[in-house]
Amino acid sequence: MGFIMDGLDAEEYDRRYNDRELIRRILGYFFPESRRMIIASVMVIGFTIAGALLPVIISRVLDDIQADIQTNVVWLSTLILILVGVMSWAFRGLRSWLVHISVGNVTLQLRDDVFRAVMKRDLSFYDEVPTGKVVSRVASDTQAFSSVVTLSVELLAQTLYVVMLVGILFSVHLELTLYTIALMPLILGVSWGFRLIARKTVTQSRRINAEVNQHIQETVNGIRVIKTFRQENAIYEEFLAVNRRSFLINLRNGFVFSSIFPILITIAGLGTAMIVYAGGLAAQAGSLTTGEWYLFIQAINAFWFPLTSIASFWSQFQLGLAASERVFALIDAEPKVKQTDSLRLQQFQGQIRFEQVDFAYLEQEPVLQDFSLTIAAGETLALVGHTGSGKSSIGKLVARFYEFQGGSIFIDGTDIRSLDLEHYRSQLGIVTQTPFLFSGSVRDNIRYGQPNAADAEVERIANLVGNGDWIRTLSDGLATEVGERGSHISMGQRQLVALARVLLQNPKIVILDEATANVDPLTETLIQEGLETVMADRTAIVIAHRLSTIKNSDRIIVLREGEIIETGDHEDLLAAQGHYAELYNTYFRHQSLEYIHSVVV
Repeated sequence: MGFIMDGLDAEEYDRRYNDRELIRRILGYFFPESRRMIIASVMVIGFTIAGALLPVIISRVLDDIQADIQTNVVWLSTLILILVGVMSWAFRGLRSWLVHISVGNVTLQLRDDVFRAVMKRDLSFYDEVPTGKVVSRVASDTQAFSSVVTLSVELLAQTLYVVMLVGILFSVHLELTLYTIALMPLILGVSWGFRLIARKTVTQSRRINAEVNQHIQETVNGIRVIKTFRQENAIYEEFLAVNRRSFLINLRNGFVFSSIFPILITIAGLGTAMIVYAGGLAAQAGSLTTGEWYLFIQAINAFWFPLTSIASFWSQFQLGLAASERVFALIDAEPKVKQTDSLRLQQFQGQIRFEQVDFAYLEQEPVLQDFSLTIAAGETLALVGHTGSGKSSIGKLVARFYEFQGGSIFIDGTDIRSLDLEHYRSQLGIVTQTPFLFSGSVRDNIRYGQPNAADAEVERIANLVGNGDWIRTLSDGLATEVGERGSHISMGQRQLVALARVLLQNPKIVILDEATANVDPLTETLIQEGLETVMADRTAIVIAHRLSTIKNSDRIIVLREGEIIETGDHEDLLAAQGHYAELYNTYFRHQSLEYIHSVVV
């Protein structure tokens, strides 16, 4: 069975909580619902009393009928039974209504809290944790959390019922009741033994369900690549393997939980048989009336179900606790990007200074070491170098997406770790190589960072990019629906939308991370026409594969393995015949007008 559990280890941020801590956290969520829960508890007492009264009434009626059959006694007894039954139904209905409202409110609040935590997690968190597994915790585990309160209310009801039944049994026959109570430790002990097994199997079940969700989400997101490379069968086989593991683990989980009740009921059945036999002998001897024997048998039958429910409570409770543990672990995950203060720069200029910065995504693989660099406010700085040289990492550190391990980064002379991140990032504009667009119109995506911007302002900004020529290529202009992740428009059009989105935000610092790497020459021309507007009076960090986005920069920094090896403008660096010249001849030269002209001639 070991292979079934492969890949189901806890995530790095997972932690173990003891039952007491989990219950305390859970009760904290239900405290605002305490009024409803108190009323629900009163309803539990009501229908428990009503349920316990039914066999008592029937017992008395049997004795009365046996002594003296009268029509009015039968009618009165029938009326009382109907009344008690209606009361029980009303109490149960109101209890159920109140509990469902409370559970819904608590699930809503918990899901709000966990989603807020998801929004606060650093980008490094999403580098390490698959998206589908996060989605599973936000959606599935928060829903399973509700089983905790449902079980708790049921526990209260069953406990009250058992107490009342024990009272009834004592009132009927002391010796038989003591025999019955003697079986309780055995049932409770067997159930307690299931507790640890149940917690482990439930946790594994939640993890494999998250893995199935992750596999499905990744497949749907990458369906174009899958079809392009004709890998449908391979992906299907992978899913069959994951689904098979899910089946086996959930089968094991179901077996554990389905086996506890048969075992407990078997013990209870044997006890019932012995007690009924002893009660029959007592009735024959005359120490019990027929009605009392009926009442005792009914009470015994009613006694075992709530007792076994109580006994299995901790095993069943693990379903909710395991889900709660996963949800609270996501909420409590320690951020790697830690701010020491929440300062807001009143006069944001855009100067950036790296001082002896050390940074690594993985501990043993440094990207930047003792790195220092100053970018003046309003300067356009281009970063060039081979893949892995640290270009994009510099942009990510400026955006404060990742925590650096040593040194300092200053924005306008203020340590970046002391800034209010929300306010600081409102002054950042980022255009990536593959921009992400949300479902909706082009207009909605342009004003994503400024949701209150008027349509006229959005249109004005859009026309600043490429003189608005690109808008006329859209089927419905700015009202064009972009589709999921922007799939209804071209990559070049997505870049233009992303560029307009940054322009509308009007930031002081702009980071262009290979923003023209995946566009055709015509679209690149349109973007270039808008870049001057984007970078005017702003600090701009240009990370590019295109010569056109580099040569007009104020300064070019050449990186190799996280170190600055050359700096200067385009002409000076070419003349130096160093690493930049090598990069130019390898990657950029064929993009120059001189090269294109020579090829054409």
